[in-house]
Amino acid sequence: MCGIVGAISKHQVAPLLVEALRRLEYRGYDSAGIATLNRDQLDRRRATGKLVNLSDMLVHNPLAGTTGIGHTRWATHGTATVENAHPHSAAHVSVVHNGIIENYKELRAELASLGHSCTTDTDTETVVHLAQHHLNQGMDPVAAVDATLARLEGAFALLFLFEGHADLLIAARKGSPMAIGLGEGEMFVGSDAIALGPLTSDIIYLEEGDRAVITLAGADIVDASGAAVTRPVTRVSIDHSQIDKQGHKHFMAKEIAEQPSVIAGTLAHYLDADHSPLDGIDFTQIDHLTMVACGTAFW
Repeated sequence: MCGIVGAISKHQVAPLLVEALRRLEYRGYDSAGIATLNRDQLDRRRATGKLVNLSDMLVHNPLAGTTGIGHTRWATHGTATVENAHPHSAAHVSVVHNGIIENYKELRAELASLGHSCTTDTDTETVVHLAQHHLNQGMDPVAAVDATLARLEGAFALLFLFEGHADLLIAARKGSPMAIGLGEGEMFVGSDAIALGPLTSDIIYLEEGDRAVITLAGADIVDASGAAVTRPVTRVSIDHSQIDKQGHKHFMAKEIAEQPSVIAGTLAHYLDADHSPLDGIDFTQIDHLTMVACGTAFW
């Protein structure tokens, strides 16, 4: 499952973005990338394989800027190549995306007739060209995003970065989670709170259909109907063991090894200190138990 991060800061964001992406490695991925605004100009770095490949690239070819977005991709449309890696960019906008744009073929054909040339195999590239098309029509970034979202079918989380707008990120959620982190003089965005753990513990979770305009001043959110809304701020505490391999070679091995403790923790939720059933659950009265699982739980 892909991962999204974003930041508006007074400091260089490339290290922050890479560290946040590292906390999303547990999701699995085959490529990674970041884009920043460097003196109001878009620039990006992308690499296939492990995140360390992107980190090494940034050592030799640094990426400056105090506003940026990042992504870890698990290939769906198109293979794992640098060209297919996120962020995707057009002339004045970059986008990272989780999910699937179901009508991307129709949109791609329409964009081609308007003179936009797609160079990747991804559905995401249609989003960035559609946003650029609306910018070309004279829309500001917020209006361009709203017009773009109105054309998309499918499930997605999207984060937009616009050239010339260092104090702006725009996030949208439809079917995929997205969270906004509130820092001290900084703002962050992530596809889950784990990505934002080292940066802030104050999180706003976007709800289905929300679109958020994020600046250093805060986040202005509208719901699916376009009405301004206020979403609650949640104080979260991240268990760092969730995103640490704990000495295992990879996360799948960790998940297999920790299953006994996970089951024990789940059962402990329903038992008191004397192991007496709570909430009316009495296992002595149960003659059949069905367990449903997938993935590494099969083992």
